[in-house]
Order: sequence, then structure tokens, then C-alpha cells
Amino acid sequence: MIELLRRFGGKFRRYMVIGPACKLIEVIFDLLTPLVIAQMIDKGIGARDVNAVVHYGMVLGAMAVIGISFTLVCQKMAALTSQGMGTDIRGALYQHINKLSYAELDRFGTPSLITRITNDVNQVQLAVALGVRMLIRWPFLAVGSMCAALAIDLKLGIIFLICTPAIGLVFWFVMARCIPYYKQLQAKLDRIALICREGLSGARVVRAFVREDHERERFAQAADDQAHTAIAVGKLSSILNPVTFLVMNLGVCAILWVGGIQVDVGDLTQGQVMAFVNYMTQTLTSIVYVANLVVVFTKASASASRINEVLNCEPSITDEGNQPVALPKPGNAAPVPALSFDHASFSFGAGAANAVNDVTLELPLGKTLGIIGGTGSGKSTLASLISRLYDASTGSVSVMGSDVRAWPLDQLRHVVATVPQRASLVSGTIRGNLTWRDESATDEELWAALDMAQASEFVRNKQQGLDAPVEAGGKNFSGGQRQRLTIARALVGSPQILIMDDSASALDFKTDAALRHAIRERSMRGAAKGGLPLTTVIVSQRVSTVRDADMICVLDHGSVAGLGTHDELYTTCQLYREICQSQLRREELEGQQGSASPASAPAAPASTCAKEGC
Repeated sequence: MIELLRRFGGKFRRYMVIGPACKLIEVIFDLLTPLVIAQMIDKGIGARDVNAVVHYGMVLGAMAVIGISFTLVCQKMAALTSQGMGTDIRGALYQHINKLSYAELDRFGTPSLITRITNDVNQVQLAVALGVRMLIRWPFLAVGSMCAALAIDLKLGIIFLICTPAIGLVFWFVMARCIPYYKQLQAKLDRIALICREGLSGARVVRAFVREDHERERFAQAADDQAHTAIAVGKLSSILNPVTFLVMNLGVCAILWVGGIQVDVGDLTQGQVMAFVNYMTQTLTSIVYVANLVVVFTKASASASRINEVLNCEPSITDEGNQPVALPKPGNAAPVPALSFDHASFSFGAGAANAVNDVTLELPLGKTLGIIGGTGSGKSTLASLISRLYDASTGSVSVMGSDVRAWPLDQLRHVVATVPQRASLVSGTIRGNLTWRDESATDEELWAALDMAQASEFVRNKQQGLDAPVEAGGKNFSGGQRQRLTIARALVGSPQILIMDDSASALDFKTDAALRHAIRERSMRGAAKGGLPLTTVIVSQRVSTVRDADMICVLDHGSVAGLGTHDELYTTCQLYREICQSQLRREELEGQQGSASPASAPAAPASTCAKEGC
């Protein structure tokens, strides 16, 4: 909590001074009130002097007006501080989360990050507001009331010395057992957020498989688990106030008993006894509120540690100190490869098996690389290394002849456009989604990208065209339409390398073929105009999608099982042949076997297939 105050409280420092100062003035009036009441009782009521009663009544009224005025100023300062800091913390969290690499995002998890940026920040805001308003009031009021009471009569002060430690003992007993529960509560809120996110985002799947009862049961179990912890904390906390007020009321009874005897013998006046009772009540009530403040600050401390955990997490992928990379010039006598993997390996954590294992390949400019393999073979992970969404654990990955670690991230991700496996659109308009890579793109450029992505027809059919609305997640479009829009978005801004990570899985074969043909034409036009040809990386499980690629990389559990053209791999790589046989028609296979007969098939290099039996 202190770290957050240091980091975000600087510009609110004057509010954090003015607020408690105003509250301190209010507390001073609260401490004077019992003395004024004592004078009213002794000099007004006791002496039957109406003028004295009116006079002291007016003094109390003036003190109340002044006190509430300072209270309103303090409330204003508390609101400005807490809301301002909360806004700054949320902004810093969101900005920092967007700097984290996929590795850190995987470690925290989306539901946990959402809970931290909402619920945890709310807990910190509440603590800051109460800190400005109450942190000075109740401790100062407790100490001031105790001193004022002891100044009235030391004998009655013995009751204070008994009641205060008793309440402190109850407070310690409850807090020592409550504090460990608060961190558990936040973790269980993360679990509820996870289940909510899964159930709501996958509502169609849940209903399609008639799993509503199962999801309700999952949510009920998580909610009950969180509720049991909250109830356990509530039961412990419920002890605090009743026991405290019991001790306080017993103390008041003792004061009235002992004070009554002293009034009878003339050692104290009736007003002094009432003032002593008021101070006793203020002291013990203040201790109760201090206990409640400790509960709030304990929760806030747990939340603050979770916020600091994110803010202090250094992104593993940075481009600090990287200078812009000069792109190769067309017609260079010694052209550099568009992509190069040099014994690149990657794992998702220390001790975990490699998701990508010792991959070495080189792809010339303007060529197409197809990546194929079974589910979980590392296809998407390999593609993620190109745009540096992950960093290779060992080895290196180069783009345009330069290691991706040497590129400024903005430049690298402008050169390399990625179409993710899961089509993701944001609420707004089609135009707003298409201009993510280039906000200054003209309508002509947007339509050209839509034409290439085979998406222009259904966009033109929209009454508003490019300004047609897009709902959150693109829910008002079909799966194939969403994929084509994300492909068009990647093509805006003229990237040099296009990565399509299984991004045509929802397209029919005709549209898929037309898309690949349009991309090849775009590459040839770029080369014909004296620019760099478009290099394409296609990740797919369809043989028909990658068979025309200039180079196909067959992955098996993260390792290269085969590398070459379609004809070469069908002859030399057993795994690729099995994939072909499971997907292609008999006529296509027979034609393939004829074209790759032993007499005509080229001899495969020894490095073409790394899988045993290929």
C-alpha cells in the first residue's frame, strides 16, 4: 500500500494534507463538546439559569456548523484523492499489462488481471478515501478523549486502564484470525471471474452441448466456496462490535456508579461525570472504528500487493535501445532471406518441455511457407516467434536478415502482419477495425484489402458499407466473415510479411483458394512495381491450404518432421503422407503417386525429413 501511495500519491499530496488537517479541526471541536455540555449542565441546568443554557447551546450550534464545514472540505479532498489515484492506478495497470509479453499474460491469466484492475483497485480506493477521512479522526479522538477524561479525574481513569486493554485484546484476537482470509477471498474471486468468463463467452457451446446445468453447478461451487470464506470472516468480525460495546457499556456503568458516589460527596459535579461518560464513549467507539479501519486496510494491503505484483512484473520482451532496421532494397545482388530460424527452441516455462524444438529453416523474400502438423505440434507457437510475441529460449529468429530482438517492436509488427487463430474484432465500425495498422488508410486502400481478403462483397451489401457497426467480438458477423475481416485488417498498411495462423479455417475451399490466389498476385504486383514482394506464412491443418506453398514445414511435437515442397514431402515424409491420405480424395492421391513415382521423384536431401521412418 505504501508503494502505491509513493508511486501515485505525489500529485494528490496537497489533498492528503488539507483533508486530514480539516478533519483534525473537526476532532478538536468534538473533544471540546463534552466540556461545553458539562458547563451547560453545571452552570445552566444545575443553577437553573436559562441564559446560560441558551448561551452554551449557541456555542454548541456554532461548533457544529464549523465542524461540518471542515468535514465537507475533508470529504471533497478524500473524493479527489481516492478517485484520482484509482483512475491513475487503473490507467497504469492497463498500460503496463499491454506491455507484457504473452509469457507474462499466460502466467497471470486474463480473469485474474480483470479482477486486479477492477475489484483490487476498488479496495485500494476505499482505503485511500477512509485514510484521508478517518485515519486522523479516530486515533486522535481516542487519545484526546482519554487525556481529557484523565484530566477530569484520575480515579475514574482506572476504568479506562481496564476497558481499553480489554478491547485491544478482543481486537487482536479477531484480526489475527481474519487477516489470512482476505488474500484467500481475492484468489477465490479470480476463480469466479474465470468461470464467468468461460461460461459467458462460450454460451453458444454450452447450449449446443446442453451443459447449462454443469456450468451452473461449477459457478455455484465457486460462489459457495467464496461465500464460505466470506462467512468465516464475517463470523469472526461479528464478534468485534458486540464484545467491544459490551465492554464499553460496562465501563459506562462503572463510571456512573463510581462517579455518582463522588458527586454525592462533592468531589465531582454532575457535568463532569457526564463529560467523563462522553469521553469514555468516544474513546471506546474510536477503538471500534480503528478496528474497522484495520479490516479495510488489511483488505487493501492484500489488493495492493496483487496490483504491485503486476506493476513490478518486468516484461520479458522489450525493445529498449533498439534502432530502426533498414529494410533490404529490391534488386539487391545478395538478397537476404525474409525469415530465418537458426536452431530456435521455445518452452512455456522453466522445466517445461519445448513447444518448439531446434527449428532451422530459411525462407526467401516473396515465397510462401506452409506450417502443418497435428494439434499441439507447435505450429502457432512457431509463428508467434516471428513477430516476437514470444522470444526463443535458445537459438535465434531473424526477419529480413536481422534478429527479431534487434528490431523496435513497432517497426517489426508493422513489417510483420499477423492474422490470429481466433478472429477478434472490437466494437465500433468496420472502418475502425480495418485501420488498426494504419489510421491514415484511405477508403481505396481499405477496399483493396477487403477485395484481397474476399470480404468486399458482404461489406458492400451492408447499408452503411465501411461504417457498418461491429458488435463486441464481431458477434453480428459469421465466423467466416470475421476471419476475412481480420485478414483484411492485416493487409492494410502494406506489410512485407503476412502470417495467417489457421485464419481461413471457417472459409470454404473455393474462398480459401481465391484468398491464396489474391495474396500471390499481391506479392507479384509488389515485385513488379519495384517493391518488396509479400512473404507469406500459412499455418493450417489443411493440406489443400499449404500444398502450393514454396516450402512446407511439417511439425511433430515441436520438432521439424519434414521440410520441403508438397511433392518432396509426400515421397519422403511418412507423417506428411499420412496427413495427405487422411484429407485428400483417392483421385488426388493417385495423381500424386503418379507425379511422385520412383522414376520421376527427385532424390530428397538427407535433412528433408527428421522423423524416424520418413
